[in-house]
Amino acid sequence: MIAARCLAIAPLGLLLCTQLLSGQSRAHYREFQLGGDVASVSALAGVAVSETKAVHQRPALIQDLEWRRPYAATSPAAPTPDPVQQIVFSFYNDQLFRLVIDYDRNRTEGMTDADMIDAISSEYGSITKTPQKSRAASSRVAEESGTPVARWGDADYSVVLYRSSYASGFRMIVTSIRLDALAGTATAQALLQDERDAPRREIARQKKEADDTRAAQEKARLANKAVFRP
Repeated sequence: MIAARCLAIAPLGLLLCTQLLSGQSRAHYREFQLGGDVASVSALAGVAVSETKAVHQRPALIQDLEWRRPYAATSPAAPTPDPVQQIVFSFYNDQLFRLVIDYDRNRTEGMTDADMIDAISSEYGSITKTPQKSRAASSRVAEESGTPVARWGDADYSVVLYRSSYASGFRMIVTSIRLDALAGTATAQALLQDERDAPRREIARQKKEADDTRAAQEKARLANKAVFRP
């Protein structure tokens, strides 16, 4: 289970669903600091480092670590559970550059864009601008997140609230501007390299497949030959 100190139940209810610890830089989400390494984020989230998945390994190491809220039945008298359903942490060369936070639709049901903006603004300040859907998305993740509702941030970090086109759910993406740019460049280079290497990899795959088939046939031939009687 995720560490209680970083995903604790907000005592003031859903208004504080994006609560950051007071006194921290706004380049944080709760206790998670942009630029933090895999080990520290893993410890805070209560997810084993071994759960980290490599997205690309060259020219830079891009990794994802996913936390999902464990299922737990609650009684009507129980405190309101944390509205965060899951978080995907993304790392560039062992530095946290992005958090994708998905909120439980049951915990945001009926909330308007203005409600969410008010709650998030209580932690990140006034919105800097309302993103336009027509503008090019900065990444595939942003493109798939739905309709951008509002943006907060400065030269160091960006927070964007999205409303999903599916079931009217909300997603928030917290990003390090500098690290995200580096990760974006590395990802583009990795995809280009993968495309260039595709013919070579396909030839290698076909060769391995042929070698495996020949080895299997030879094994079967020897076994059958040893016991065959006309």
